[in-house]
Amino acid sequence: MAIESVELTALPGFESAEPRAEPVPGHFIERGPLKRLMVFAGRSHPELAQRMAEQLGVELGDVELRTFANDETYVRYTESIRGADVFIVQTGSQPVDRNLMELLLMIQAAKLASAKRITAVIPWFPYSRQDRKAKPREPISGRLVADMLQLAGADRVLTMDLHAGQIQGFFTIPVDHMTALPLFAKHFRDLGLTGEGVVSVAPDAGRAKHALKFSEMIGADFAIMHKTRPAHEQVGIVEVTGRVRDKIAVVGDDVTTTGGTQIAGAQVLHEHGAKEVWMFVTHSLLDADTLARVASSGITGLVITDTVPVDPVRKPENVTVLTVSRLLAETIMNVFSDDSVSAIFGGENQLF
Repeated sequence: MAIESVELTALPGFESAEPRAEPVPGHFIERGPLKRLMVFAGRSHPELAQRMAEQLGVELGDVELRTFANDETYVRYTESIRGADVFIVQTGSQPVDRNLMELLLMIQAAKLASAKRITAVIPWFPYSRQDRKAKPREPISGRLVADMLQLAGADRVLTMDLHAGQIQGFFTIPVDHMTALPLFAKHFRDLGLTGEGVVSVAPDAGRAKHALKFSEMIGADFAIMHKTRPAHEQVGIVEVTGRVRDKIAVVGDDVTTTGGTQIAGAQVLHEHGAKEVWMFVTHSLLDADTLARVASSGITGLVITDTVPVDPVRKPENVTVLTVSRLLAETIMNVFSDDSVSAIFGGENQLF
């Protein structure tokens, strides 16, 4: 049976529009989704930024940074960054306020220069210890820093081992949080400090979750020190919960500014019968003299990272510095290529 073709008529209101004219060749410029990654360094830690650039296989971008006679900061990018994915590396080391202001100016200059996306790479986030009102009439300084970064024009923040998880909630832009815990775990495993003869000790209740996770990484036991602060920058250890006698104690913390926690902790752990006391800290904000005093306070070894500059000449022999440049570079590359950042840590970078 023959099938007849039927011409369909359009319903009222659904008549086909006139054919749209295609662009005429030569009347447009077609460009693919080109992306440029550019890394710039502030003056807080140029050595770390250089190591990161070497890991990425790029050269640091050209930027002019000067301090005027009246102590104001001047910033100017000396090459075009229009349409680029810009990563600005600036840690919160001393002088903190100058480095923070320099970062804000670099972000705004990049924004005004039409950078496509601006990521502030802040290994040590300044003012992160002031994340709440501990007493009346105090500022929440960490929140203010977050507001300033966003107002300056940052599209993303990349940081490491925040003092508290709620700092991420200060932002309305993405925050990529990295942790140095796997670096420390690998280091202590390489030293053979694993198994039942080792105990992972939290310096206070706030670090208990981190210490428990670290104990799983090295196959060790777990204990907690209970810490009090009679005043700012003063530490008192009142008790240790868990067995540390005849064990090698490994105490981990995110930041130290005076070394008080490390000195008091080493003394208390030795009093409780620990054979050796090892410590690791992600952000060591100690000057050379204080670092030497901590290293000689009954600690077998202290392991820190280079998120802030460390004087290699005056560094004590029992202090080991691990570089986070590779970890930072991998994270930057994943952000640039829109890949997962948490995949670098196996999904274990949210430790709070």
